Amino acid sequence: MTDIISAQAIRSAKAENPKQRDRDLAQSLGITEAQLVAAHMGNHDGQQVTRINPHPDQLMPAASRLGEVMALTRNASAVHERVGTYEKYRSGPHASVVLGKEIDLRIFPRHWVHGFAIEQETDKGIRRTLQVFDAAGDAVHKIFLRDASNHDAWADVVRDLTVEDQSEAISVEPRKPTEAAKRNPKKRDILLEEWAKMTDTHQFMRLTSKLGMNRLGAYREVSGTKWVRPIDPSSMADFFEKMGQSGQETILFVGNMGNIQIHWGPLETIKPMGPWLNVMDPRFNLHLRGDHVAEVYQIIKPTKRGDAISLEMFDAEGMIIAQIFGNRTDEDDDLAQWKSILASLPDVEKELA
Repeated sequence: MTDIISAQAIRSAKAENPKQRDRDLAQSLGITEAQLVAAHMGNHDGQQVTRINPHPDQLMPAASRLGEVMALTRNASAVHERVGTYEKYRSGPHASVVLGKEIDLRIFPRHWVHGFAIEQETDKGIRRTLQVFDAAGDAVHKIFLRDASNHDAWADVVRDLTVEDQSEAISVEPRKPTEAAKRNPKKRDILLEEWAKMTDTHQFMRLTSKLGMNRLGAYREVSGTKWVRPIDPSSMADFFEKMGQSGQETILFVGNMGNIQIHWGPLETIKPMGPWLNVMDPRFNLHLRGDHVAEVYQIIKPTKRGDAISLEMFDAEGMIIAQIFGNRTDEDDDLAQWKSILASLPDVEKELA
């Protein structure tokens, strides 16, 4: 793509559209967001961009030095923003985690391919961010400094993470398509039998893989049973309104191939705007494209603590947009309020083929 449009042309387009979001501008130019950022390497038009080591083993400990920040993880249909500090980081060869009271991440390091530190002059002052992209040039995770952040540590963090390659061009791979729903009708009875035996929600993906299915395929295969109830996707605006009124505690997941970000807490301030369903709380924001939601399911999975009950949304291609669980506030919480909210949502009118 960079052989079609030069770095200078990319910078000119950015200068002409200063208020357009990088993701949207990149799409209009036929490039990826990572290529848009890389075209600004060095210092251009009040913006300093530096290539940094994107690996979470280096990046997450460095982020903890910045104090209170805003963590952002998104996919094509939802943006999850959480204010907090990067606390305990645990590295793993295939999956790593950040465990904190507010910033809670499940990281898949092989997708953390391109990293940038960006310092930009804006109408509201200097904006500092660390941004990570996957091999296709799509955003995996972003860290935004806030007024309360440790700005004094910024220069040292960037210096420690800076890599030798500071070129303007990057090579990106074709974006992998979303895996279509994989069903296996011959294994339906086994799926139902094993589902009933689960003691932990993490067992589900191993079960479906063993049976030659994936998440959405399994849901479709046993839709209408005790475990899977299809819900009308057009009811999501009503769902969020009820959540805002109830104060129900949730565990809300939004992710992409490289990172899953988790919010623990209520969804209080609901502000729909056009196609967007927004949660605008002081330390948590969710921006969800309601018009992208093609399938919704209420899912029950048995665990040692009792049933885990979630609402799960998928887009038209079968990609999971978000998962929302009711969160027990104490051992005696039977999730009656969460169950009542879900029960009030209408069933889908017809089964998917």
